[in-house]
Amino acid sequence: MRPPFPEMRSKETEAAITMSIARREFEEIRLLEEKLHRPEMRQSPHAVAELLAEGFVEFGSSGTIYDDREELIALLTEEGAAQASPPVIACDYAFRSISPDVVLVTYRTIRTIDETSAPRHVLRSSIWQRIDDRWQMIFHQGTPTTPRP
Repeated sequence: MRPPFPEMRSKETEAAITMSIARREFEEIRLLEEKLHRPEMRQSPHAVAELLAEGFVEFGSSGTIYDDREELIALLTEEGAAQASPPVIACDYAFRSISPDVVLVTYRTIRTIDETSAPRHVLRSSIWQRIDDRWQMIFHQGTPTTPRP
C-alpha cells in the first residue's frame, strides 16, 4: 500500500518518482506555466483550454475560487482583450514529483501595475498532471505576500 503523504515515503521511493519525471519535463512544465501569464496566450480560449484540465480549480490571489473551467477561460479572454496586462516576472521555481504523472510547481511572481504603485508579490502553486501524453494544470493557487527581505 502506498503512503498517502509524501513525507511518509521512503527516500528510495521518492528518488524513483523524481527520476521518472525527467528534468526536461520540469522545464517543459515551467514554460507551460509561464505561457499562462502572457496576455496573447490568455486571449486565446483554445490555447488556455489546452493547458487547463477538465475539472480545473483555482484559488485566486483575490480570494475568488474558480471551479468552472469554461467560465474562467471566458473571463481570461475578456481581461486579455480589455487591456494589456503588465509583464509578470516569475522566479524561485521548485518542482516536486507527487507521482510519475503529477508534479507540484511552486514559485513567486512579481508584477508592477504602474509607476506609482508598489510591485505585487504572489506565491503560486500549481499541480500539473500528464493526461493523454501532455501536461495539463489541474489546480492553481495564488497567495499574496510581501517582497523578500
